[in-house]
Amino acid sequence: MNKKALILIDIQNDYFPGGKMELKKSKVAGKNAAKVLNFFREKKLPIIHVQHESVKDGSTFFISGTYGMEFHSLVKPEEGEHVIVKHFPNSFRETKLGELLTKLGITDLTIAGMMSNMCVDATTRAAFDFGYSCTVVHDGCAAAALRFNGEKVSDGKVHASFMAALGSVYAKMVSTDDLIDELGSN
Repeated sequence: MNKKALILIDIQNDYFPGGKMELKKSKVAGKNAAKVLNFFREKKLPIIHVQHESVKDGSTFFISGTYGMEFHSLVKPEEGEHVIVKHFPNSFRETKLGELLTKLGITDLTIAGMMSNMCVDATTRAAFDFGYSCTVVHDGCAAAALRFNGEKVSDGKVHASFMAALGSVYAKMVSTDDLIDELGSN
């Protein structure tokens, strides 16, 4: 039997307005992630919050002990929900995430968070490689605008590109509403 868990990645204050690494669509993505979180809470399904802590010299955001590193109020963990602190984009790297998922008997991961083009991507690809069935809530994720070869790539195009790439092999892509409708009917 398949057992689901929700993984919320890096939904922290520094990505929101006024933060050190504000993402344009963080509020929308955060609200959608909160809807999914509340659904998982109602269904009493396992929830794992992943929190990035920057330890690299010269880091400018997610600095230990700062407001920016704290989880955003939309998705603050509640008692009984798991918290994993990471220092790399891949939430499995040098953390107890894999151990925790094994202990809980999890086979299927529902993933939302920030950034689509970094930690969501790295974690989803790793999860797939470890044999998990992955679903990414695409409107519960946000990306950063990037530059490549002198060209500016908008946050929307970055997000769409990473979701398209993940959706081609690594994960099923769903909207918040579709996920809730689909899981609610089971």
